[in-house]
Amino acid sequence: MALSRRLFVTSAVASAAALAAPGLPAAAAATAAPADRSRIPVSPADSPDDLVRKAAQVRPTARQIAWQALERTAFLHFGVNTFTGLEWGTGDEDPNVFQPTGLDIDQWARALRDGGFRLAILTVKHHDGFVLYPSRYTDHTVASSSWQGGHGDVLRSFADSMRRHGLKVGVYLSPADENQYLHGVYANGSARTARTIPTLAEGDDRTPERFYRLDATDYGAHMLNTLYEVLTEYGPVDEVWFDGAQGRIPPGKVEDYDWDSWYSLVRSLAPDAAIAVTGPDLRWVGNESGLARENEWSVVPVKENQYGRTDWALSYDTPDEGSRDALVTAQPATDYLQWWPAECDVSIRDGWFYHADQLPKNVDTLTEIYFGSVGRNAVLLLNVPPDTDGRLHDTDVTRLREFRERIEHELPEDLAHGARVTDSSRARTVDLGAAREVDRVRLAEDIRHGQQIEGCVVEAYRDGAWTEVTRAGTVGASRILLLPAPVRARRWRLRITAARGAVRLDRFQLYRSRI
Repeated sequence: MALSRRLFVTSAVASAAALAAPGLPAAAAATAAPADRSRIPVSPADSPDDLVRKAAQVRPTARQIAWQALERTAFLHFGVNTFTGLEWGTGDEDPNVFQPTGLDIDQWARALRDGGFRLAILTVKHHDGFVLYPSRYTDHTVASSSWQGGHGDVLRSFADSMRRHGLKVGVYLSPADENQYLHGVYANGSARTARTIPTLAEGDDRTPERFYRLDATDYGAHMLNTLYEVLTEYGPVDEVWFDGAQGRIPPGKVEDYDWDSWYSLVRSLAPDAAIAVTGPDLRWVGNESGLARENEWSVVPVKENQYGRTDWALSYDTPDEGSRDALVTAQPATDYLQWWPAECDVSIRDGWFYHADQLPKNVDTLTEIYFGSVGRNAVLLLNVPPDTDGRLHDTDVTRLREFRERIEHELPEDLAHGARVTDSSRARTVDLGAAREVDRVRLAEDIRHGQQIEGCVVEAYRDGAWTEVTRAGTVGASRILLLPAPVRARRWRLRITAARGAVRLDRFQLYRSRI
């Protein structure tokens, strides 16, 4: 693995020059509209070197960069399952079972904000098809419950509360819908034809500025109308989450979803929203334990299935998604190399929905999950399920605060902040001015220029020589390395041992934990 001759580009002038378009001066290139380089086609004729060269050229979109910076996001599984005790509903529940008489979404927002979370995703529609707002397109909603006299709207309260407390808003809409299956809409064999969205219902008083003509089946159109309501009536949305599970729908009855039309509508109505995890922007990490791979690549081989669905060229749970060997192995099934970063979902309790007999994970476990997700180039999505009163349980609220405090003690003060930094073609050296103990190292690439690092070594200058302290493979947006014991030194060095292209380093931070 040969090192790039231009391993670090550190000055503003050098960075602009490196990105300048052919035939344009750097200043002119900076004003040109950036091309979408988030996916690059792969050919069967590509050599292994071609694959690596293409992978080095892939860049994230602005929405992906913004999403990666969130680091900690929250899931809120809430619906009829909260009251029936099920994890997967049946689609024929009595809506009146939904009775969150003490609903306090401001309490949710305060707890999440104080826990260090920056975005929250609500299960607006789970596999059972029950919708947490009064939809025009189904009766399986909060409006069919006697709760709040049939005028309740959880999504409205959720969106308003989250924004009021400074959190971004995400919505989960399960493609599977057991209620629509029971009503003969889902998987009814209808043809995929052009549909008008929104489809105005009887008594509909909306006057849309624009109607869309999108290809869809009967159920695909139902989903498009649902998406239209959610994305036009509840303010800006920053993440749209499509699950891949099918609930209790028989395997032979699963639809080929109209992904291209769904993606197109989301892009038009919520252009800043990242589409996950069955989507083009973010991928599921492949497990529900909250842990990323030791070496997690954001540039991975993908293929297109089912009307434009972004899918893995390799298996979703393969131990290696993006190394040089993985690119070669996946090549026969690969359509593109794509910036498709990992989201690590896990629940604070054993279940995704609230169950009174379950307890939250302890702080040590949550901390291990943090380092295994955020510390491995992924974003953590932690589920905190509201209880039957409509509140986050006090035990969970306390645990969220303890979790934030623990991370603050793990990474308290960047000792390298303000230190003298020296860059060479293949290393960065930091002089702390005096010997300091270090037991945590945080690295990050400037991912605007892709993910390039394949191997690196952290060294400390001790007893007149550079000594290896720890090493890592990938870095990406965030890599946190835990030293087995504190190391005391004044001078520290990050040395790149392998890279796909020029490395732009964003962080080389040193910490002494207070645990």
